[in-house]
Amino acid sequence: MKFCKKYEEYLRGQEKKLKLPGFQFKRLKKILKNCSRDFQSQHRHGDGDGDGDCSSVAVQSCPDHCSVCDGTFFPFLLKEMSGIVGCFNQRAQELLELHLASGFRKYLLWFKGKLESDHSVLIQEGNELVNYAMMNAIAVRKILKKYDKIHYSKQGQTFKSKAQSYHVEILQSPWLSELIAFHINLKETKHKSERISSAFEKCSLAITDGSPSLTCELFDSVKLDIDLTCSICLETVFDPVSLACGHIFCYMCACSAASVTIVNGLKSANPKAKCPLCREAGVYEGAIHLEELSILLHRSCPEYWEKRLQTERAERVQQAKEHWESMSRAFMGV
Repeated sequence: MKFCKKYEEYLRGQEKKLKLPGFQFKRLKKILKNCSRDFQSQHRHGDGDGDGDCSSVAVQSCPDHCSVCDGTFFPFLLKEMSGIVGCFNQRAQELLELHLASGFRKYLLWFKGKLESDHSVLIQEGNELVNYAMMNAIAVRKILKKYDKIHYSKQGQTFKSKAQSYHVEILQSPWLSELIAFHINLKETKHKSERISSAFEKCSLAITDGSPSLTCELFDSVKLDIDLTCSICLETVFDPVSLACGHIFCYMCACSAASVTIVNGLKSANPKAKCPLCREAGVYEGAIHLEELSILLHRSCPEYWEKRLQTERAERVQQAKEHWESMSRAFMGV
């Protein structure tokens, strides 16, 4: 497999930079090879009464519910994916916190030497993190394609859907959306550089018939197309927040869907509250404010943003007023 060598070379190169984990491609391939070998051995020691053509197909594949694959391959791949996504999310979060730091925190980071005034280190690490996400997304696609080829099945694609429900699909990570928005923001500000434009010239905010989307095309035909229309209010997401399932909504719309006030916030939502789109429960506690995306949309749609700001400001004041009146009545015993 040509990609296997390319992937291993990439991992060796990024060990000196990001020092993030990667898939053990050779071990995953070895598991699939053992699966095929074990089945062929069992077939040779069988009664051998089947038709020749059917026999030759059987030797190349194993049952849909193979003990070797189901007991070793998928659990191992799931563990690898979980570790990779966890490390990616943590590093992306740390990077964006440095970029968005302000006030006392900004001076504290500058004093510790973690904040680069020219943004060069942040830009370089951001590039490498996005490339890391794309390379690992391709690696998963390749190994699952190999699995389906060996098994003459679609179990690999079924596993990919299951991985999304476990939130270990790296392209589903909200931090990837934030990193792409981060690069677009840098392209449109004074921090322009050839490195940004050459690596991410195909990343953009597209607005078609009033509907915005974040698009990014990178190597090996990997394309991201993230819809930025809130499915609750059907408007461009304002003060966007991503739930744990990866779906993006306006913050106030998400609060409304979770039946909580903006004062209490999404973390106070009932654990049984479900995402309005996928109906997955328990997705509000891990919600993430997409600040880079918010900056990008504010800059790209200034009139709309100002209009929504005025409308929501009045709503927030009203909700805060009602909340404190309710607290006062409870305190007074009324």
